[in-house]
Amino acid sequence: MTAALDPVAAGALRAALALLLLSAARHKAKEPVRFGAALAGYGLLPARALPAAHWALAACELAIGAALLVPGTGSLPALAAAALLGLYAGAMLLALAAGRRGIACGCGGPAGDLPLGPALVARNGVLAAAALAAALPVVPRTLVWLDALTFAGVVAAAGILFAAAELSLEQAARGRALRSRGEA
Repeated sequence: MTAALDPVAAGALRAALALLLLSAARHKAKEPVRFGAALAGYGLLPARALPAAHWALAACELAIGAALLVPGTGSLPALAAAALLGLYAGAMLLALAAGRRGIACGCGGPAGDLPLGPALVARNGVLAAAALAAALPVVPRTLVWLDALTFAGVVAAAGILFAAAELSLEQAARGRALRSRGEA
């Protein structure tokens, strides 16, 4: 038996991932200096490669996010999203292994740049797994009006959940910073 998704679940996953990636691309384009500094903080690329990497990542996020919204594109955009999110998790792991804990993650979003830590690696792992799930085949069935309502609710809930997770990570980082100031 092959795993397959309901069309509403597949569409909601793709839409939520698209919103995430399109928002991330917007943040990179809107604040290039901030993202460039975060990218440099990882210490994974030579300084001369940073501008090209910055715009390449933003372009990838934009292209993949847009492709996820196009009906009939199959699993390729979801697999590309999983690869990009896996790349981000891998870069975070490498930076952490090199002792760069606490640098700005470069994520942008409602919480701004969060300090790099294991929670962000886990978040990107979960998002990559969601993208892999979005790449599964879709069970053909006729959609009804309730499916549209369900789709809208799931996408809205995913947006709220992601924003809440970002804010929770930000608050945890602030708490750690306050505790470390109190210990100094």
